[in-house]
Amino acid sequence: MSEAKQASYGDNMIAEKDGAVGWMIFNNPERHNALSFDMWEAIPRILDRFEADAEVRVIVLKGAGEKSFISGADISEFDKKRASAEAVAQYDQVAHEASKRLSHAAKPTIAMIRGYCIGGGLGVALSCDMRIASTGSRFAIPAAKLGLGYRVSSLQPLIALIGPAFAKEIIITARQFDSGEALGMGLINRVVDEKELEDFTADYCRRIAANAPLTMLAAKRTVDEIARAPSDLDHELCERLVEECFASEDYVEGRRAFMEKRKPKFQGR
Repeated sequence: MSEAKQASYGDNMIAEKDGAVGWMIFNNPERHNALSFDMWEAIPRILDRFEADAEVRVIVLKGAGEKSFISGADISEFDKKRASAEAVAQYDQVAHEASKRLSHAAKPTIAMIRGYCIGGGLGVALSCDMRIASTGSRFAIPAAKLGLGYRVSSLQPLIALIGPAFAKEIIITARQFDSGEALGMGLINRVVDEKELEDFTADYCRRIAANAPLTMLAAKRTVDEIARAPSDLDHELCERLVEECFASEDYVEGRRAFMEKRKPKFQGR
């Protein structure tokens, strides 16, 4: 990829253009590409760049390095970025808008997953149209190990994709699933050998780039409309349950245990 076609968005995000493909790269391999606040902020800006470029026909998201797509939220930021109700609201709004912007992208999007795809990283992958993973990839939502709650907007894409039974298993067990299990659930579209991941994804992109943009956009929007949740969803109840998680002693314990690299001792309060 040509250096002239690369642009940085803050310290940890890169946008690269390679012919008809726009690459959004989460670039913090030292922290397994953990999602920081500035990364969330950069997602819509990179999408704007690629959508404004008529030559770009497909957008691929990837993590830098060999070990992770995205390992989850950067929890080390939480004491500052989520220290008050106002800070939590701002953080959640930025993350929600980035995910919404990604899920409503006007061009086809692919998450190319190698290694860890955890928590918020899985949320980012779910916001893409397709997910192609290497055989060694691992998937999880460890919220139950941290004492935090998942909002309706975060769970809707997961349930729409794999159904309530598998969604509950992922959340309640909080364990890691391998790529074979993820494929069986329908969490990902394809599993390919580690060495073939880049070439396989590139070939997929070439096929997509040859297709009619308006047809693809119509398909994306129509499928999304068909998959919408029922309008009688009790948002107030769901929000209250999540807020109780964030206001709990268990949430404080979960964060501390994570930072201290020990098992949390939850009390249910």
